[in-house]
Parts: sequence; structure tokens; C-alpha cells
Amino acid sequence: MTVTRIIIDTDPGVDDAAAIWLALASPEIELLGVTTVAGNVPLEATYANACRIVGLSGRADVPVMAGARGPLLRDQVFGKYAAIGAFPKALVPDSGMTSSDENAVAFIARTARGAAREGRPVTICAIGPLTNVAMALRLHPEVAQGIERIVVMGGAFRALGHRTPWAEFNVYADPHAAQIVLGSGVPITMFPLDVTLQALFTATHIEELREQGGAPGCALARLLTEFDRSDPEKYGRPGGPLHDPMTIAWLVAPELFSGRRAAVGVQVGGSTSGHTYADFNDSQARTTVMTDVNEPGYIALVVDRIAALGAAPERTAQEETKK
Repeated sequence: MTVTRIIIDTDPGVDDAAAIWLALASPEIELLGVTTVAGNVPLEATYANACRIVGLSGRADVPVMAGARGPLLRDQVFGKYAAIGAFPKALVPDSGMTSSDENAVAFIARTARGAAREGRPVTICAIGPLTNVAMALRLHPEVAQGIERIVVMGGAFRALGHRTPWAEFNVYADPHAAQIVLGSGVPITMFPLDVTLQALFTATHIEELREQGGAPGCALARLLTEFDRSDPEKYGRPGGPLHDPMTIAWLVAPELFSGRRAAVGVQVGGSTSGHTYADFNDSQARTTVMTDVNEPGYIALVVDRIAALGAAPERTAQEETKK
């Protein structure tokens, strides 16, 4: 089995929690660290949420670092649930975990440099605004040599945006950072709304997360119940998307997805700031834009693995007989 070494750069967020737990539940993934950025909520809350997410899985060995507290140039915007801040303890219990004092950008740069020296480049899964990743690439140009690929949840092409009619939130929150990352020369795999909106999690899937009793699965079920994403009028059927775990699912089971090479650009100013556009006819493009997902396969992977994370092993028949 090939193991992919990754850093998750994130702004938790319900989707982000699912992505982190999926990575921690997958033996195909070695999670080197979680770096946080302001986005869905302010930086203090993204850091606190990331510590709770990792701590609830029992993985105190995975460091969590705080990074940029705002975008490179534009005025700051937050996500739909910014006022909530840190997850309520009733939904995601506080494990008491605190982590590294190292800055997220410094950690990305240091890890990538070490990976380059070892000849074992790392993968960055960027599931929030791209500020930390852009700063690492711009401030430390040699960092690109230690990054095998950047897997981005962001952008929208044929799909309408979800923060504005023309833009997906992660790109909209820091379009200048997205422009830097997309122009870095590092291979990019991009999961836009066009593909993430194809897979909808329903009440049945939420109940399945609870069934095995693992703390992360139960917490995700509570989050999805509290912040209901089901919108039949918007999506045409019951259920709601979990965007960010697709970046991890692709690393674990790439056969569930298909995509096309494209040169991707970002509008960084004006009334349509954050809009992404793609040229699918550029044969030299280094970005792969995902276009389709096997919905049942993706949902089963996410639900089964997160539900089992931290769950008590089933009693053997012999143990049951002794009772």
C-alpha cells in the first residue's frame, strides 16, 4: 500500500472536520500536520476547532498550527456561520489538546524543505482560503521543490458560486492567494463546486455515522444535524454536500473521480472578484480540474471510515458467551 504524506491547510468548518477525520481514518494517508487559516470563521476559532477535531480522534501526535489571520490584499470576509465561531462543546467536545507554537507558514516551508532534501515531496490538501500556502510559496521559493501536488477544494466553473453568484468561498476569501498558488508551477488537482455538489449526504447517512459510536462520527452527525445542509429546492433532491473530504477521498480512491487538464485563472478585482475560469484546451496546463464523482462510492468511503474512527471494536462471539 502506498502511503501519501500530507499537510491539511484548513479553516474548520463542518466540511473541514469531515476531511480531517477522513484523513486520520485512512491508512493510505500520513497526516504530518494541520495548518489553520482564517476563513469560515476567524483564526482563533479555526485553530480551536482544528485542535478539537484532531483531539477528538485521539491523535495528539498530529501538530496543529495557526497561520494567516486575514487575506493578502482584499478586505476580510467570513463564511455563512462566522458568528458561531468555535464549535459548541455540546457538538464537538473539547479534548484539551493544544499544539505547536510554530507558525503555519513556517511549518509548511520547513516540512517542504525537508521533504525536498529527502526526495519525498509532500502533498498539501488546501481546503480553506489559500493564504498560508501562497505565503509559503512566495516567501520561500524553494518550497515548491518539496511539494508533489496541491489538492485544492475551490473554484466554480459551470456551477454558480455559493458565497456570491460568481465565486466559491475559498477563492473569494483570498483571490490573490489563489492566483499565486495556481501560478506556482506546482501540479494542482482542483475540486470545484461543479463536482462537490454532485454528492449529497442525507439523513440516512447522518444516522449511519452515529451507528458505530465512534466519537468523530457522532460529532460529525451532530454538526450535520445542527447545521442542516439539505435543500431540495436548491439541489433538486434531499441532502446536502460535504465539499472538503473530496480532496482526501481522491488521494485514497482516485478511481471514484474523473477530471480534465485545464489552465485556471482567477479574477482578483472588480465586481466579480473571486470568479474562476478555465481553458480546457491548453495542452500545457498543470492543473487537473475534477468534473465527476461516483456519488455512492464517495459517500460510502466518507461515512464508513469516519463512523469507524475511534469506535469500540465489536465484541467477539466468545466474549458475548461469557457475559
